[in-house]
Amino acid sequence: MSFIYFYLLILLHPYLAQWHKVFPKLGRKSWEAMVPGYNYFILYKEVLNKPWWSLLLVFPGVHLVMWMTINLSLLRRFGFYSLKDTFQALFFPYVLFNSVAKNEALVYGPATNWSNSREVEIRKWGDHLVLFMALPVIGHILAIGFDKISRDKPGTKPRVKEYGDSFVWALVAAAVIRTYSFEPFQIPTGSMEKTMVVGDFLFVNKLAYGPKVPITPLSYPLVHNIVPLVNIKSYVDWEKGTYTRIPGWAKIKRNDVVVFNFPSGDTAILDPRTPSGLMGHDFHGLVNQEALFEFALKNNVSAIWERRDPTPQENKLLEQFIQNHDFWKNQARARFKNGDFPVYMEESKYGQKHGGLIYRPVDKRENYIKRCVGTPGDVLEIKNSVLYVNGKKAYVAPGQALMYRIEKTKVSFPSTEEMLTRYGLENSADGARTDFDAVGDSQYYLLNLTAKEKKQIELDFRIRLEKIRYLPLDKNKAASPLQKIANLDQFPKDFAVNNTMTDFQRFQIPRKGQLIAINTNNIAWYKRIISAYEGHQLAIKGKNIYIDGKKATSYRFAMNYYWMMGDNRFHSADSRVWGFVPEDHIVGRASFVWFSKSPFVDSFLGIRFNRIFRFID
Repeated sequence: MSFIYFYLLILLHPYLAQWHKVFPKLGRKSWEAMVPGYNYFILYKEVLNKPWWSLLLVFPGVHLVMWMTINLSLLRRFGFYSLKDTFQALFFPYVLFNSVAKNEALVYGPATNWSNSREVEIRKWGDHLVLFMALPVIGHILAIGFDKISRDKPGTKPRVKEYGDSFVWALVAAAVIRTYSFEPFQIPTGSMEKTMVVGDFLFVNKLAYGPKVPITPLSYPLVHNIVPLVNIKSYVDWEKGTYTRIPGWAKIKRNDVVVFNFPSGDTAILDPRTPSGLMGHDFHGLVNQEALFEFALKNNVSAIWERRDPTPQENKLLEQFIQNHDFWKNQARARFKNGDFPVYMEESKYGQKHGGLIYRPVDKRENYIKRCVGTPGDVLEIKNSVLYVNGKKAYVAPGQALMYRIEKTKVSFPSTEEMLTRYGLENSADGARTDFDAVGDSQYYLLNLTAKEKKQIELDFRIRLEKIRYLPLDKNKAASPLQKIANLDQFPKDFAVNNTMTDFQRFQIPRKGQLIAINTNNIAWYKRIISAYEGHQLAIKGKNIYIDGKKATSYRFAMNYYWMMGDNRFHSADSRVWGFVPEDHIVGRASFVWFSKSPFVDSFLGIRFNRIFRFID
């Protein structure tokens, strides 16, 4: 349901609730109840002595809380305190307002007399409902816990009422701040090492680019998309809006560190066993992987990926997979929809089930953080891990890290502990970060280094480190079936487009209003934009392309797009994997690290004091 219907409800509500008959009982004029906006201002002033709270009615999500608050507060002044009355006042107050309008015996009274035990008892269960609505379960645990320690004082609000009021206003304020100005964010992975490290806590500035009005504003406060511990959705989609952004004071600039909603997160596999409630994040990558594994299992060609030397017969089988890729992808989607685990997982062997597929609106997709290296209209290319923007070498952040290697016969490095002490090369316990790998390869030392670290190590040991490169295919040679399948790992995930993590073909980032010619040779780059991000029906039949049922030879983009890459270039799932980031996915600019603690050290020693209160470059 669109925002407009909820705002229409708020505007029409005073007439449906017969406020023109209620206002005189408050000592106000009937006509004041008929003036949109002003009527709410008057009620907040008279009933709660907080007229400025009426301004909160403009914020999606918060608006319904404020609407419920004024209805409940007003009706309680007319004696409606019971659990049944409270429930009606919150969700359908019109029967009670009709009674107030028609019953002359109902008069506007003072607020509850907390010294009157009868009044306190009458409203007890209604206050319990309000507390539950404000903070389900947890609020009652806190209230009951503190009540055991110190009993309520006679003549004062019961703890349940006190907590209910406090939580409502605290959560409203936090929701407004979190949605429209600054939001806390924790670095979950090592993709931005060594600029941002795992365990950094930072603030995302939403005012810089302009805050997005939430698409699904009705959600559990202060969590993103999953309620912790119980692993259930934190939002409902009764009210859904379209993309709207309040103007900010700046545009997204090249090299900004940006937080955004994961572009490939529209469909996900629900797995309540995991902290995030998901099985991976890149559903489309999982589908490709599952399709290939199912095909390999049924055709007994799994050993190819270990040998890397398919026989002519195996090559024919792989060509069949390529020709029937859509069929195998549909098989994979059907398995996931049915709750089946991927065929290579242990859970699949024992017939276990996950939660099936879930669709997530734009604002409830996982939050990612990367560096924006390309803006709308830029032409990008990557050669041997060097990024070129509009034909020039791109900015290299001080923390940007690349992978290098050197044969063990050419140098003798000290221990891993010594490399950490001397150069700060850190290896995390979970393998998420490995700066110095002395055992992973029998022939080479592997090092993940910034330009400064590389220079210092080469100087100290008088060596020349070799940059690791995943070579693109020779354009003069035909790609083998195995090589074509490997192309599915990188954007645009097409058999005919050969990109690697270190080498990317020259391409342009789409900009709003740009008109391009489309054909079967380039449509792979724009399929997801046209169908998923801009909502059109796309079909490819032979050499012809159809958009919304009509044959198309060109397309005009409706949004701006961006290219995001992690500074930890060899350990980052970024635009090289899932492509362009639409403007409606942008959350804000990473601005300030307020705390940092290593997740691999449990003690106080894990706090990184040198990173606290640090602005982000």
